[in-house]
Amino acid sequence: MKVRRRLRRNRRAGVRGCDEGRRLGAAELGEGLGARATLVQFSSAFCAPCRATRRVLGEVAGMVPGVAHVEVDAEARLDLVRELGILSTPTVLVLDADGRVVRRAAGQPRKADVIAALGEAL
Repeated sequence: MKVRRRLRRNRRAGVRGCDEGRRLGAAELGEGLGARATLVQFSSAFCAPCRATRRVLGEVAGMVPGVAHVEVDAEARLDLVRELGILSTPTVLVLDADGRVVRRAAGQPRKADVIAALGEAL
């Protein structure tokens, strides 16, 4: 039963809290974290919403000092995708300065939602 509830919860689009308490670092992501927060995007090669998400996250990271945007190719990192329960692309994780996952969004996020989610990490 727990598995079903978790899968259902992960399939919902939009920004939501993440109670996993999972931490990610440069070793898992392949790039360094931002000084204040990091926007981690799981993408796939032929995903049109992934391109739009890349643009939105890049703009937000450029606007807010100390925030980095890291894009992870989901197909190349299936181990991490499975470990984190990523079910679709794009999926965005918001990490705080320590690399702790504080928010998760499935689907193409709006710029305002990304900025609001960053508020929890900063």
